[in-house]
Amino acid sequence: MSGVVIWFTGLPCSGKSQLARRVQARLAHEAVPCCLLDGDRVRGLLRPEPGYSATERDNFYMTLGNLALELAQQGLVVLVPATANRRLYRDQVRARAQRFIEVWMTAALDECRLRDVKGLYANFAKGEVQGLPGEDLVYEAPELPEVTARGAEDEEALTQVLRCLRTPSVPPRA
Repeated sequence: MSGVVIWFTGLPCSGKSQLARRVQARLAHEAVPCCLLDGDRVRGLLRPEPGYSATERDNFYMTLGNLALELAQQGLVVLVPATANRRLYRDQVRARAQRFIEVWMTAALDECRLRDVKGLYANFAKGEVQGLPGEDLVYEAPELPEVTARGAEDEEALTQVLRCLRTPSVPPRA
């Protein structure tokens, strides 16, 4: 199971972090070395904190991807719940990773708005936020993710992620 990057992608508030934490808990219970690189938390640790312009997003996702790759090279299962609204961000990491598993959170925009724990969609509606994936910024869904999840509580998706990890090599995307 060592040396794997698992990228959880989807719209903001789609359940990426919650599902990643569930995977982390299962791996910890099985004593599998792993770490969680939550995009929001990593963003808050960087100084200066990256903004959301196109260039700043490009740089942030390059940094996040490089961190994930470095940790995976050290034998960890690296869980990365981060929107990464452009397919390019995820594909660049996939191309360099020894193993890469993409988990797509398929929550609809209306569902994400209802689960708006961060206030992003509410602030967008008030005109206080711009560049929100799914609203005024395109979110490019994965073409062929290894796992598709309906939400953070999707037991089948959790099982599929763990199954992918236990497979000697992730089957190629058809």
